[in-house]
Amino acid sequence: MEEENLTTVTEFIILGFPEFPDLQIPLFLLFLLIYLIILMGNLTIIALTCLDPRLHTPMYFFLCNLSFLDISSTSVTLPKLLDILLRKGQSISVIGCFTQTYFFMFLACAELVIISVMAYDRYVAVCHPLHYTLIMNQRCCLLLITGTWVVGFLDPVAHTLFISHFSYCGSNEINHFFCDLSALLKLSCSSTSAIESVTYILGVIIVLPCFTLTLTSYIYIISTILRIHSKEGKRKAFSTCSSHLTVVILFYGTVFSLYMRPASMQSLDLNKILALLYNVLIPMFNPMIYSLKNREVKAAVRKPFNGKKNSCLSSENFCVH
Repeated sequence: MEEENLTTVTEFIILGFPEFPDLQIPLFLLFLLIYLIILMGNLTIIALTCLDPRLHTPMYFFLCNLSFLDISSTSVTLPKLLDILLRKGQSISVIGCFTQTYFFMFLACAELVIISVMAYDRYVAVCHPLHYTLIMNQRCCLLLITGTWVVGFLDPVAHTLFISHFSYCGSNEINHFFCDLSALLKLSCSSTSAIESVTYILGVIIVLPCFTLTLTSYIYIISTILRIHSKEGKRKAFSTCSSHLTVVILFYGTVFSLYMRPASMQSLDLNKILALLYNVLIPMFNPMIYSLKNREVKAAVRKPFNGKKNSCLSSENFCVH
């Protein structure tokens, strides 16, 4: 009997949204539309940043990378969800599932770091405007973005190694729309204490410093803005960081709701809803927030493309404010 309960799992079944059996096609059309909006909006930001010399600044260089992260993270989860809703393609191999988990965590961690980097960039712009070009030079920007991708790449390695060595017994059905770590842990019959410890340690090493840097940056930014006497000066100072502040609030609001709730309040159904907010709505809203709130982006959208094939990375002036 014990041997039957410990049979090796060769594939997982991602349930998606079985709560709405009659809405699978409408949900498919909805998520397909959202995915296309995400691709179009973020690709537009990337193209504008590359093509318009006025956007060759550190803020838009980091925004270009954020848009690429948003495209990548949704591309890890949404195509499979669309397949589930349209063709009932719910099965996914064990390796495919672990790969999806790794890349989702990789990109989520990289987004956490780059949002903190962007907060520091806004701090320098508002609090030390005269030294901005000296501090946020091209070398500094490249080091910060390289660190972002390296930290994101390394963060989920330990988690992936642990879940790949876990035993999965009983049901192989994942009550989620992708291979989420929390859903996989609920299927495991192995002890999860080690991976919980790793999660806590990495939270202290990565999440806490990023949150502290972001929070501290905005405390200094708000303090500096309040000390500006003219209303026009306050408006201009606030306009340099209002878009990013909106993104910060959306990002940390959903992440804390998803991962920082007490265990007694954890629910897979609620986790699915919060994961949708984080993985679908935020990447869709980010381009809108930046394009609606930033005069430079709106000006670039109105300006006809001049055909110059500039590159975000090759331009010598991309880190000039």
